[in-house]
Amino acid sequence: MADGILLLLPVALAAILLVLRAWLRRRHRPAVIDGSNVMYWKTGTPSLEPVAEVLAALRAAGYEAGVIFDANAGYLLGGRYMHGDALQRQPGLRGARVTVVPKGTPADPYLLDFAQKSGAAIVSNDRFRDRIDGFPALQTPGRRIRGGYRDGSLWLDLPPGPGRPG
Repeated sequence: MADGILLLLPVALAAILLVLRAWLRRRHRPAVIDGSNVMYWKTGTPSLEPVAEVLAALRAAGYEAGVIFDANAGYLLGGRYMHGDALQRQPGLRGARVTVVPKGTPADPYLLDFAQKSGAAIVSNDRFRDRIDGFPALQTPGRRIRGGYRDGSLWLDLPPGPGRPG
């Protein structure tokens, strides 16, 4: 009987760890924010405020999100080139994974490729019409999240999930 209990304990512990891991994966779904699109959402002029608000809303909804910007984002936001580390230190983006694509390269291919490989949802109002055909998995419902501001408040078209009605 004692040998059975000794064998049962590691098996039970392993089962608990697997359930916990599955729960954490489900709770932290990946998302990538199209920073160069979202930074215009609030006022039509480039600002990190809507990017930070979207990041906070995604985290509250159980997403683990990062941001990808075009190379010119720093010029638009602060009048100078800013790499990902510099943008990551800005208020509202601290602790987020921020990527700035190389100069002369559009962010869309990086964004779509990352989302395809990682299973991440894309937060953007861009329809990616000129590139989406090469990424069929991104055409499924819930993989692209649109958003904006209504009466000064952020809205996101989040798919149904834990804690959200379907």
